[in-house]
Amino acid sequence: MTPVVRLAAGAALVAALIILLSLPALERSSPFGARLDAQSDDSSHAPVLEIVSPGADAYVSGATTFRAAVTPPGAASRVLFSVDGRQVCETSSPPFECSWEAGGTITAHQVRAVAELVGGGRLIRTVRTRELGYAERVDVDVVQVIATVIDGRGHFVTGLPRTAFHLEEDGKAQKISHFGAEDVPLELIVACDVSGSMTPAIPRLKKAVKEFLAAVPVRDQVTLLGFNDTIFTLTRRAVNPEERAKAVDRLAPWGATALYDVILKGVDMLGKQPGRRAMVVFSDGEDQGSHASITDVERRLQASDVTLYMIGQGRGVEVAALKTVMQRLVEPTGGRALFTDSIDELHAAFADLLEELSNQYLLGYESTNTRRDDTFRKISVQVDGQGRVRARQGYRAVAPK
Repeated sequence: MTPVVRLAAGAALVAALIILLSLPALERSSPFGARLDAQSDDSSHAPVLEIVSPGADAYVSGATTFRAAVTPPGAASRVLFSVDGRQVCETSSPPFECSWEAGGTITAHQVRAVAELVGGGRLIRTVRTRELGYAERVDVDVVQVIATVIDGRGHFVTGLPRTAFHLEEDGKAQKISHFGAEDVPLELIVACDVSGSMTPAIPRLKKAVKEFLAAVPVRDQVTLLGFNDTIFTLTRRAVNPEERAKAVDRLAPWGATALYDVILKGVDMLGKQPGRRAMVVFSDGEDQGSHASITDVERRLQASDVTLYMIGQGRGVEVAALKTVMQRLVEPTGGRALFTDSIDELHAAFADLLEELSNQYLLGYESTNTRRDDTFRKISVQVDGQGRVRARQGYRAVAPK
């Protein structure tokens, strides 16, 4: 009789399972089913780690800011960053941000962020940065020239080889030893005049700056400065468009205008790492409180390879003397000054400016004159064909600090 009993018990078990599975999901009360529901609910609120900076395929050199975001807020107790398998910095409070000195050579790195969770466990994310293709390093003795080539119709000329360019210093031909035509990294400083004289133009200024920053490619690093009679950093080498926009919203007008001081500050912040460096200043051009003079600024720009652009705002659009000051500052660097209060016209100007920044050539040469005697040396760049070149007009050969 034993086999009959086992068969009956097996049939009863099968029948019970059929009845259980036929019940609606809400009526199931088995421990196994409850555990599934709990896991499903928890997964919808699982912490998430994101590496905000540097982005994937970014170029990394010099002082580099690492930034991570953990959601929901408060989920992580600290975040550790490592580069190529070696821990370089850590941070224990949001915003999870710390710095690392990458050096002057732009090579590919694996950046890893590890978030230690408050409730135990950890999250890991990894990004890989890019290597600079045109040259592994630009030494301090290499003169760097950013060149923009424009055809007869005002269009930017791209795709030119190194052999199309001819460069002279003080009338003597120089050999172009470094050349970049595509994907050359750009570090950009945008400085916004928020002095009292800009009060009527502040709403237009905010809109213009946000529009400009929104169009800057994410791969490019942007530092945003505000200035009046003091200078304050709003973002440092940010790549997140939302972070850039929020920083602009915090701007409010007051104080005098330290225009010359902020240009000097921007040049110093851009440093000497390889790649393109540019500064865009939104201002009315009226300096009221700088410690430096316009001559100091000109000498400092001559000793750097920063390209300066100025966007005239407020009285800077109307007053001829202020326009003259801005033109005087930008032209020797190979940059431009734009003057308009119309948002529509600014939109077109920004598109043109960003296209220019995306289609520049980087030329480097080791000067045959190795003396650092504080003299100004004229640079001339010519290109084969009908193209017209806009580039820095020269440099001041100062001794390194």
